[in-house]
Amino acid sequence: MSISKGANTGMSELKSKFIWTFLLLAVFRVGVHLPIPGVDGNALADFFANAQNTLFGLFDMFSGGGLMNLSIFALGIMPYISASIILQLLTVVSPELKRLSKEEGAAGKKKITQYTRYGTVLISVIQGLGIAIGVETMTSPTGASIVYMPGWGFRFITVLTLTAGTVFIMWLGEKITEKGIGNGISLIICAGIISGLPSGIGKSYRLFTAGDVSLFTVLLVVVVMAGVLVGITFMERAQRRIPIHYAKRMVGRKMYGGQTSHLPLRINTAGVIPPIFASSILMFPATIANFSNVEILNKMSDYFRPDSIIYNICFVAFIVFFCFFYTAIVFDPKEISENLKKQGAFVPGIRPGFKTNEYIDKVLTRLTLWGALYISLVCVLPMLLMKQFNVPFYYGGTSLLIVVGVAMDTMSQVQSHLISGRYDGLLAKAKIKGRQG
Repeated sequence: MSISKGANTGMSELKSKFIWTFLLLAVFRVGVHLPIPGVDGNALADFFANAQNTLFGLFDMFSGGGLMNLSIFALGIMPYISASIILQLLTVVSPELKRLSKEEGAAGKKKITQYTRYGTVLISVIQGLGIAIGVETMTSPTGASIVYMPGWGFRFITVLTLTAGTVFIMWLGEKITEKGIGNGISLIICAGIISGLPSGIGKSYRLFTAGDVSLFTVLLVVVVMAGVLVGITFMERAQRRIPIHYAKRMVGRKMYGGQTSHLPLRINTAGVIPPIFASSILMFPATIANFSNVEILNKMSDYFRPDSIIYNICFVAFIVFFCFFYTAIVFDPKEISENLKKQGAFVPGIRPGFKTNEYIDKVLTRLTLWGALYISLVCVLPMLLMKQFNVPFYYGGTSLLIVVGVAMDTMSQVQSHLISGRYDGLLAKAKIKGRQG
């Protein structure tokens, strides 16, 4: 009876978390359709009509459609991600930030989170001003101006609105993590990506019925997406297990140890962080170039189209860098080897201490290299197919990687929550028996 009661309590709490997550994501989706003041919606729609396979399409994917609508959430969560990148890079070179992240514990992490918020506001102001100035110079294909009354008044309102929108999204993400299920920031990005799928399928169907896209192209895209989806699911679960043996030792008259365990090392330790970080870095300068009439910047924007060779080379380079960088942050072989030595554990055939550190670092480096190549292939292959077969919506490898990664992480948290509820029921039953005894 107590077990079922604990399970029911866990289920009710899980339902509450799902409701909170759904409501907060619904608030985000409503805000995506609220335009900033002073913008002609029809002229804006004409301007972005052919922007699906450009950098605007990539940026719009991460903002959940907010950029195409020029809504209060047009910047999306990317300023927060950019600020997180900068703080993590500074943590490596700054002794003070490194001390805060490792030695200060929860207080230090809270301080770094505060710095990240300040950085988010600063980046939002800069990007908001760039968008405001750029939008004033933009016209629709018919020559209509997108902004009704250009000037510093429009710029001030736009910067204030976009910055407030980004801060609000950041708050929504934190509340989803706190009261909902899953990582809030990742779920917001995932919701934005999924929201573009129905319109993309609709455009593909219209092109197919009009004869602009052949049946072979449609089937090829479906097969490739299904294959990439299966490959991502397999690779995200793949891991290398290093055997760990615990030495036997006498404590009083009892023998302890002698057990065998393993140290799991994932092929993709960094998860979806590398492609998100790489996209964020490539979008920042190219977005400014797209909103400018300077010839050099416009040429740079053409070079950095998502289907260009230069963009994909830089994209792969950043993915590889962030795979190694983020893995080095979240997994320290030296610390693992020291903990194993303190616990009397060792890798068979490897001496404890420095040699174990070298061995784990060597294995982790090889796995990270294969993981970086796998992520790069997943992210670049759909872009190349999109260029060759003119896929009318931006739903490539990066999108699938994020969606699958977030879905697996969320399901893992759901399972952990259900298991925790069952254990609570078992503990409650044990307490009742103890009292009866």
